[in-house]
Amino acid sequence: MAKPSRAQYFDDDDDDDAEREWRPWLIPVFVVANVAVFIAVMYVNNCPAHSNPYGSCVVGFLRRFSFQPLRENPLVGPSSSALEKLGALEWDKVVHQHQGWRLIACIWLHAGIIHLLANMLSLVFIGIRLEQQFGFVRIGIIYLISGFGGSVLSTLFIRNNISVGASGALFGLLGAMLSELITNWTIYSNKVAALLTLIVIITINLALGILPHVDNFAHIGGFLTGFFLGFILLIRPQFGWMERSNLPPSSRVKSKYKVYQHALWVIAVLLLIAGFASGLIMLFRGVNGNEKCHWCHYLSCVPTSKWNCKN
Repeated sequence: MAKPSRAQYFDDDDDDDAEREWRPWLIPVFVVANVAVFIAVMYVNNCPAHSNPYGSCVVGFLRRFSFQPLRENPLVGPSSSALEKLGALEWDKVVHQHQGWRLIACIWLHAGIIHLLANMLSLVFIGIRLEQQFGFVRIGIIYLISGFGGSVLSTLFIRNNISVGASGALFGLLGAMLSELITNWTIYSNKVAALLTLIVIITINLALGILPHVDNFAHIGGFLTGFFLGFILLIRPQFGWMERSNLPPSSRVKSKYKVYQHALWVIAVLLLIAGFASGLIMLFRGVNGNEKCHWCHYLSCVPTSKWNCKN
């Protein structure tokens, strides 16, 4: 994305902070929290304490922190039972056992070292810059609500497997970057190049989600949630608003935001409310999303001669 000038960094509520760039701390805290949770999961997992038909524990000198055999977990991590015990997303437990807390808990869990490193590197790369521009409150809200939105969509369509990871929240940040560019279109230079670059990155990442064992529904749900939240939370005053006091009356900008920005804000609010309301109602009524959309399963996995999506 094209880098805005310093005059474009501002606090919407305080014109004196027009050139303010926030010091990021929340994203590093999220990274530390995810790592700490992974360590806790490995402690609970305690591979040496359980006999395993797949072989011996990996890196056995770590004792109870050692990993499950690679034949069981190629991502180098805990067993599925340990993840399930600590909050992995599972349809039956959310709907029939009233464990809705899993919709949030699962975004702090990771299936292995490889999974954790990939997500945390992405979080640092995407999140730090966004927090510098918009502050910890708005980026924290987008991250958490997007993760929740990804969990809701995932649970509607995936019934026989568990799901973990911060990917839905990360895709929410990507979605917010896209909507932020759209709603603040007039203040950017090289906007077309920035838009095309961002679309290519998002498309590639979503396309990778059609591989087996990847929960692309969480990615899509998180992306859509973040996309709508970006129109609501990341709106900037139109170009010239911050400098209006230094301009002659005939050249001053009359309103803080453009009409299309207000329109996008209203539409995003309505769609976000409608989406969450309908999704949660369907979820807790036990509706199977695959019965409402018979082709949607292809959004998460496309079967080929190399793999079977049911396995």
